[in-house]
Amino acid sequence: MQIVLASQSPSRRRILNSAGVEPLIHPADVDEDALLHSLNGSAPEEIVRQLALAKAQVVAPSYPGDVVIGGDSMLLIDATLQGKPHTREATIERWKQQRGNKATLITGHAIIFGDEVIVESSSTNIHFAEASDVDIERYADSGEPLECAGAFTLEALGGWFIDSIEGDPSSVIGLSLPVVRRALYRLGFNASDFWNM
Repeated sequence: MQIVLASQSPSRRRILNSAGVEPLIHPADVDEDALLHSLNGSAPEEIVRQLALAKAQVVAPSYPGDVVIGGDSMLLIDATLQGKPHTREATIERWKQQRGNKATLITGHAIIFGDEVIVESSSTNIHFAEASDVDIERYADSGEPLECAGAFTLEALGGWFIDSIEGDPSSVIGLSLPVVRRALYRLGFNASDFWNM
């Protein structure tokens, strides 16, 4: 038995690796735009939970004897959910909006084992630094934040521009180890059952 990560996120994989787990990577093919459209008007936490669930549900049938984890993260700032910026221009615009501000990164998790499905979200407050225009442009030029929820990383170059967080650091990186641990316990497993020692 193993953990299957229904994501191609290198950050989510690194979290599991640093926690002793070598997951099988099986990215989910989900039309996120269509799902977001269908969830219009839902609470932010529900949106990220449903995105995570959709990813896990696509992959889980291929791994009936394994634990499948789907995840999704979005930044809630000024009452608006933001996902990945994808372009340099969008990244710069986002950073000019969020610098010096506080926002909430919401990460949805869906953990499936057989017929059991556990869905939970975690929220962490992010205090963004007053990053200079030059640093914002150079950060965007690095390419690092383009495919990251909220246009930032905590564990790499983006760490320069995060003054503090309130909450679970692993959730900010993309996958909450406390959420996954609680889910594994509910499923009758120990976290250490999946360590590659």
